[in-house]
Amino acid sequence: MSSAASRSNNEQPSGSPPSGDPVFLVVGKLRKPHGVRGEMTMEVLTDFPERIVVGKTVYLGEGYRPFQVRSRRWHGALMLVAFQGVDNPEQVGEYRNNLVYVRTDEIPPLEAGEYYHHQLVGLQVFTESAERLGEVVDILETGSNDILVVNLDTGGEALLPFTDDVILQIDPSRRAIRVRLLPGLLP
Repeated sequence: MSSAASRSNNEQPSGSPPSGDPVFLVVGKLRKPHGVRGEMTMEVLTDFPERIVVGKTVYLGEGYRPFQVRSRRWHGALMLVAFQGVDNPEQVGEYRNNLVYVRTDEIPPLEAGEYYHHQLVGLQVFTESAERLGEVVDILETGSNDILVVNLDTGGEALLPFTDDVILQIDPSRRAIRVRLLPGLLP
């Protein structure tokens, strides 16, 4: 997922993925052919669909096969995309249900204190007193703020709101997040 989470307190800038992060990020999932000119519907799985532009190289499927975007336009909640060299419904059908990726080294940096979700998943979570709680395994997007899903070392999971009251510090270089445990956050 290439969603972004924000922090408002003073932290080091983020944007370039540290070593060990994925090489590719999912931005969409191809669905069915549309029309006779090689277009297909794509479910958009990124917060930044405006970055999928004509001429951009994206990568399809588990083999990350590169394709250049020939056209793109909105069709309701879906995006219609076409790729160079894929010109008819039969060719399009070969890519149905494939994920669409971009390279992490090609994504733009975020503002200071903002992080892509893939930069947070896998970070170790520690309390204010440096006690290890567990590891971030997912991020849930809600209407008000994101929620970090943490697999606890003691078993089970905790849902930690991505707010200034709870998230005290994110240190990507140490792969760590320091949190304040408010009453009721642990099971």
